[in-house]
Amino acid sequence: MFSIRRRSRRGLLAAALLVTAPSLLMAWGTWGHQRVNRAAVLALPPAMRTFFYNHIDFVVTEAVIPDSRKYVLNDRAEGPRHYVDLENYSEDLNSIPRTSADAYTKYDAAQLDKEGRLPWYVQDLMTKLTAAMKKQHKDEILFVAADLGHYLGDATQPLHTSANHDGQKTGQKGVHAFYESQLVEQFGHTYNFKLTEPKLIEDPTAEIWRLVLQSHAAADTLLAAEKQLAAATPADQVLEASNGQPRKNIFNSTYRTQTYTAAYHQKLNRMVERQLRTAAQATANFWYTAWVNAGKPDLSKLDTQYTTKSNEKNLKAELKLLEKGKLVDFSSFTEFPQGK
Repeated sequence: MFSIRRRSRRGLLAAALLVTAPSLLMAWGTWGHQRVNRAAVLALPPAMRTFFYNHIDFVVTEAVIPDSRKYVLNDRAEGPRHYVDLENYSEDLNSIPRTSADAYTKYDAAQLDKEGRLPWYVQDLMTKLTAAMKKQHKDEILFVAADLGHYLGDATQPLHTSANHDGQKTGQKGVHAFYESQLVEQFGHTYNFKLTEPKLIEDPTAEIWRLVLQSHAAADTLLAAEKQLAAATPADQVLEASNGQPRKNIFNSTYRTQTYTAAYHQKLNRMVERQLRTAAQATANFWYTAWVNAGKPDLSKLDTQYTTKSNEKNLKAELKLLEKGKLVDFSSFTEFPQGK
């Protein structure tokens, strides 16, 4: 049993923003984003991990707040940060500017807002996180690090890198929520979240683009797999029915049957698990790199000894559980709750 001893006004504010948010397109949904950040915290070296674990409630809760800001705070700049429709910029992906400076020079604000800013915004956040580490500004470190984990999660969700983001161009509308939320919520408990020790990223710009291009290459694969499965499945076995109509969640997304969901998950050969683990590993790597580039500041000075001591038992227990690839069980908002 894990006792919850870390609480803050920041965490309560983040939770309030989450529960008041309307329909959102969240890469990996709440369930996935929160576990990406939690796994990343546990993968950090001890010199970082103790500080981040002291505030893990906030880092985990904040993982989904970027999806809420656009609606709750009416932040019009937020939406384009979550995706990049690569093929709309250019069919020649190598011609797309890699650095944020070059992108902001080549494209005007209207095009960036339409086609997405994701890889360039990640670069901007790395600059901010490194600066926060250098200043040892506690709140800013936690806030920016948690947000960075969210956008790295977006970057590893293939449909967040494609203009065909909801299968609307291939007659597969609704596949976005199906892939990133229903699959994850139904099978995430089987995933292995044990990561490797974080590595220093020599070129963060090249790394975010490696992640984005890898994701983009997987978009066609997951769309083709779903299309093939749909063609081979009787129509009345694809969508779950409720009172004679397709069952929908509170966001108006249509449920697939559990049998169809299981078949799709198997057909993808654990792609979802791999992408989520890639997101968590990338998050740990980017956090670690910002810390190293900031001169490896002593983060232990930012908390009291009492705070650290209070969390030692829980941290030890979570690390032991992670040896089996498992994260501590905690409640997350689900987009596709089971039961009628």
